[in-house]
Amino acid sequence: MSEAAIRDREAEAPQPDEGEERELSGSEKRTVALLGLPTMALALAVTMVTTYLPSVAQTFVTSNVVIGVIIGFEGLMAIWLPLVVGTWSDRLDTRFGGRLPFLIAASPVLVVGLIGMAFVGSTLTVAAAALVFFFGYFVAYEPYRALYPDAVGDEAAGRAQGTQALWRGAGTGLALLGGGLLLGFGQGAPFAAAAVAYLIGVGTFAAVLVRRGVPHDGGGKRGSLRAEAGHVIRLVRGRGALQAFLVANALWELSLAALKTFVVLYVTRGLGYSRTTASLIIGGVAVIILLAALAAGKLADRYGRLRVVQLALPVYGVAFFVPLIFTSPVVVAAAIPFIAVGGGVIMALPYAILMPLMPEEDHGALTGYYSLSRRLGTWFGPLLAGVAITGLSAIFSATDGYQAVWGVCALAVLASLLPVRRLRRYADD
Repeated sequence: MSEAAIRDREAEAPQPDEGEERELSGSEKRTVALLGLPTMALALAVTMVTTYLPSVAQTFVTSNVVIGVIIGFEGLMAIWLPLVVGTWSDRLDTRFGGRLPFLIAASPVLVVGLIGMAFVGSTLTVAAAALVFFFGYFVAYEPYRALYPDAVGDEAAGRAQGTQALWRGAGTGLALLGGGLLLGFGQGAPFAAAAVAYLIGVGTFAAVLVRRGVPHDGGGKRGSLRAEAGHVIRLVRGRGALQAFLVANALWELSLAALKTFVVLYVTRGLGYSRTTASLIIGGVAVIILLAALAAGKLADRYGRLRVVQLALPVYGVAFFVPLIFTSPVVVAAAIPFIAVGGGVIMALPYAILMPLMPEEDHGALTGYYSLSRRLGTWFGPLLAGVAITGLSAIFSATDGYQAVWGVCALAVLASLLPVRRLRRYADD
């Protein structure tokens, strides 16, 4: 695709947002539902790791900063691995397409990382298990995610991503709710359960996809990985919309990652609830996030993806200041629905915003770019939250410093309004 054609595609991309919502066909609905299975499995696994591994590690790792660094390996791995694997999946040409082989090959690695977490007992073993898990996670996730633009048209991207966010939220909610309960049976129970759920979800997906037919993915591109990586760099360098997206999405993920890493400790050690009660509270909030994500997808296809995000962000960001300032459970509870709805919106729509900007032959590479933007946030989120909790523990002594995490989230979300405004300007042009 020529540079002129790419610019034309970018200029035309917002149009589906502004048109009438097209009813999805039965085949499209089945495809979107099927694509959600790995999302649920991957979300359950990564949430179990990022939320409950810190809780397990606290028994022998005394520094919140160290815990933040270990969980931040997710972002460190994402600086290079998604782009390599995503680009490779554009080039791979097999009877099963270019995406599915990566998902299958990465699964044993991911499961080994999960099982290893059942036996950690030192900082070194926690770090090693996390590295193995995140390596398998990214090798599986990037090519799988590129199946969305392969199989779903731009005009249905909002609803497809809303449904994908529903599956992601279901996996996240099950992990948040079940992880705390499973920890009562032993340190390894949450991670073993995640491994079993992952194998069932991904195995079912792979079997059904092969039977139905793997979507065309443009596999078989020629050229070295280095040359393809250079192509992506040139593509991004010449497109302000992609640059603005990188910053905005990284800030959204920073807020989610910071909160996800320390929310259980905030509720248990900060507010004094039991681990079981914390799991039930967080599970209830996850339900609101699921419903909000599904509604956001429909609204996005009808009124515009960027418009929905731009309206949600100020409310979402300001709501974070309530638990930052107040410790009363009643006051905090009043802000939680606004936070949950905002979380649902930014879980559902970022990839839908990116999809119309992706040339067909670069789905895998730009999916890697999408994950790069996400993982920059997941790298810095836990780290900044850990530093804030430690540094502000004297100021927020009522919660052992854990309410400081809400301030990190608020600043990240409100700061994202600037690149979103820039992104909207490019879209309007």
